Amino acid sequence: MSGLHADAVAVLEGWQAPDEGQEKLRHEYLAHLAAHPDGMWKPCQDGHITGSVLVVDPAGERVLLTLHAKLRMWLQMGGHCEPEDASLPGVALREGAEESGIEGLRLLVPEPVRLDRHHTPCAWHLDVQYAALAPEGAVAAISDESLDLRWFSYPEVDEVADASVRALLHRTRVLLGG
Repeated sequence: MSGLHADAVAVLEGWQAPDEGQEKLRHEYLAHLAAHPDGMWKPCQDGHITGSVLVVDPAGERVLLTLHAKLRMWLQMGGHCEPEDASLPGVALREGAEESGIEGLRLLVPEPVRLDRHHTPCAWHLDVQYAALAPEGAVAAISDESLDLRWFSYPEVDEVADASVRALLHRTRVLLGG
């Protein structure tokens, strides 16, 4: 078992799910990791853990979404684990910086905000979702994985994003106190 695999197990074992559906997913993720020593990595065709992050502006009024080049959907930043990753929060922050161009993202809370399992062209993604605050004066830059990158007010997210992103935003807003 890799250090990242052990970290993912520890994160998921220690996470207090906010509702019954999230608790069920937490158990499913843990069962997946127990059955798949390679369950952190993209080649695992039965699915693999991914990390993502919803980037919130410093004022806590907008979120940064990427128009994913392959999926052609407005999503939070995120993606696959890499061998050099040491932790799930680290995966989310690395992906956030790579896809947004923003360095210095800071997790809103150290634990996941929610979990989301979805099918992609490569396999099932067992996504562990975080939220992070962008630093003051942050300037976003489009990566090669994106067709566009844009700040959206909370109401605008309802108009452009799918149910998963809307649920992530809702949980993030609860954690922000609004």
